[in-house]
Amino acid sequence: MNPLEAAFPNLAQAGYAITSPATPDYNCIAWAARDASAWWEPDPYGQYFWPAKVQRAYTLGSYEQAYVTLGYGRCPDGSLEAGFEKVAIFADTKGIPTHAARQLPSGKWTSKLGPNVDIEHGEVQGVEGPDYGSVAIFMRRPAP
Repeated sequence: MNPLEAAFPNLAQAGYAITSPATPDYNCIAWAARDASAWWEPDPYGQYFWPAKVQRAYTLGSYEQAYVTLGYGRCPDGSLEAGFEKVAIFADTKGIPTHAARQLPSGKWTSKLGPNVDIEHGEVQGVEGPDYGSVAIFMRRPAP
């Protein structure tokens, strides 16, 4: 079994493709926000980028507010909606944010796997599991 499928047990069933090489320049939170130039993280020391006026805290509320600064608002699910772009914020069993993915116009999802590769996966649940937990919040904004 390849390392990605070992780390993400649902990935093979969902279908996926690697879409860019590994890089530590940005993470999943940034990638979901369409930013491939910075690592987004609410670390308390300000070492990484985090939107101005959003609390630097590892909470779902803080992560949600980061996407609100980009025009996103909560929505009930990850179904494809014409004219909208969606993001999914994942959390572990303790409610700590772990990952974010962005829906593509095709209805598939794109994820950056930490400092590893970017992938396109057929279902948002493709990256659910022990590492990222499950989707806690769906958000949408008018498509750019």
